[in-house]
Amino acid sequence: MEMSFEEGKEKLNKYACACSIVASMISIIFGYDTGVMSGAMIFIKEDLKINDVQIAVVAGILNLFALVGSLAAGRTSDQIGRRYTIVVASIIFLFGAILMGYGPNYAVLLTGRCIAGIGVGFALMIAPVYSAEISSPSSRGFLTSLPELCISLGILLGYVSNYCFGKLALKVGWRMMLGIAGLPSIFLALGILKMPESPRWLVMQGRLAEAKEILFQVCNSKEEAEIRLLDIKLAAGIEESCNDDVLAKVPTNSHGKGVWKELIIRPTPAVRWILIAAIGIHFFEHATGIEAVVLYSPRIFKKAGITSKDKLLLATVGVGVTKTTFILVATFWLDRIGRKRLLLTSTGGMIVALTGLGFCLTMVEHSKEELVWALGLSIASVYVFVAFFSIGLGPITWVYSSEIFPLRLRAQGMSIGVAVNRVMNATVSMTFISIYKAITIGGTFFMFAGIAVLAWGFFYFFLPETKGRTLEEMETLFSRNGKKSGNVDIEIQRRNGYVQH
Repeated sequence: MEMSFEEGKEKLNKYACACSIVASMISIIFGYDTGVMSGAMIFIKEDLKINDVQIAVVAGILNLFALVGSLAAGRTSDQIGRRYTIVVASIIFLFGAILMGYGPNYAVLLTGRCIAGIGVGFALMIAPVYSAEISSPSSRGFLTSLPELCISLGILLGYVSNYCFGKLALKVGWRMMLGIAGLPSIFLALGILKMPESPRWLVMQGRLAEAKEILFQVCNSKEEAEIRLLDIKLAAGIEESCNDDVLAKVPTNSHGKGVWKELIIRPTPAVRWILIAAIGIHFFEHATGIEAVVLYSPRIFKKAGITSKDKLLLATVGVGVTKTTFILVATFWLDRIGRKRLLLTSTGGMIVALTGLGFCLTMVEHSKEELVWALGLSIASVYVFVAFFSIGLGPITWVYSSEIFPLRLRAQGMSIGVAVNRVMNATVSMTFISIYKAITIGGTFFMFAGIAVLAWGFFYFFLPETKGRTLEEMETLFSRNGKKSGNVDIEIQRRNGYVQH
């Protein structure tokens, strides 16, 4: 019996994988909105006759409103469920895309971007949480990294859209780039209704029979499903002996009540550490400069010496290809190598690439003649930076933060992480032009390299390895004294230890 569970646990469940893929599709729309704006800004500025400050606002406002969306999504997903929250995100994206595609003037364009930003906040919070809650420990890294892979795929599609629609008439081209994002939103909103709800959310509602039925589908054996259901019941505060066929009574704190008090005002030492880890990894994901590279790569390449508009957009497509390729590689390494080792390797590579980029751009800026070697090395440094970001920090930020919070705190804890993520994203995207004008573009990338050094230290000292752990074990893992944080964790550890060993 034990052997069959162990074998089943190692095998990727196809149904769980399919559900995660569909849920992650919402991230393609967000990625597209991010990537397409990098090239669309060139045409928007020319058509609407706006200045650099207005361009920076329209680029960064998406992330400020994503902050609002992520905080709202935490409570929404606890109230109406993970699945319907994805539907809400799709509808919001649709309205935002329609307004941006219409965009007769700057005000309407900005309004559409703000609405799309709320959808971004919903998408970033819910897709990893849904994937984490439906997957088994052995495949959670792979399935939870799919939203980040889809973001990269969306960014790449945005770059390709820039290149293709950029050949159309000025007034039509950029509006097509932005408006076409509405189409996948419609299909996703309909397709998501065919998916099952998160079994962990169902248990929080006391709907044990439905949760058990879904677990039988997403697990590889009946024994694994029953073990996972018992662990989730204990984590939700439901008695182990409670009949799975009746509507169980769940403690009020499992419904999202008192969550902010437990997360921020009076957290336990383990929860405080979890919150610091989640906020820290989301802060450093963008503080190290990825948004500057993704959003402003045409400007970076122009500063390096590329002048042709077509070549600028083509070089930018290369950024999207690199990002997507290496995140795809990372999805297969996360459950084999582990989160922490990949994270440290990734950040180390980013430090080297950012330092190289800063040096090359400084040389170009201070040279009166064209430096071909510096141009080539600048492009290579951008690609190397994106590659190292994509094998570690990019996907692991979302995998790690979606798996470490206890069940009762997961949705709203994740929403805090996403809020920090969006604030940093907005800060970098809206201040990058001003910063590089103040301290030079080379100096800006030296600054990002310094922040990446701090990030490496934070990851090394504050982030324990979570590979192979169940979601219900995380609170124990983050207990500094190594003791179990309560009877629930003791029971989960005992059961899992018995089955696996």
